[in-house]
Amino acid sequence: MPDCAFVLLYVDRPDLSAAFYAGLLGREPLEASPTFALFKLESGMRLGLWSRHTVEPAAQAAFGGVELGFPVADYAAVDAMHADWRDRGWPIAQAPVELDFGRTFVALDPDGHRLRVFSPAPE
Repeated sequence: MPDCAFVLLYVDRPDLSAAFYAGLLGREPLEASPTFALFKLESGMRLGLWSRHTVEPAAQAAFGGVELGFPVADYAAVDAMHADWRDRGWPIAQAPVELDFGRTFVALDPDGHRLRVFSPAPE
């Protein structure tokens, strides 16, 4: 089976989304144009931001239907990242909470894609 190493998000404004993800990821895109931006994450996975107005074939995606997961070391790191993102003014869809899998919160990018930060429950 082929490996999945690339995620594409359809966005309204690639320039705005690229600036948001540059701040989130702490790095500039490898590639940027008026209709597309590409980031390489530390894991090697690539994150593409493609203009929903120019993607071919046209996509019928609903915004907010995608969630990117960001695991962190422990519950304190979840809370610290939440405070940082909240202080940056990024929309928070779910404040830090403990669920059956661990501690988590959810923020939103400029297009409403969900960004879940989590730490698994201790064993």
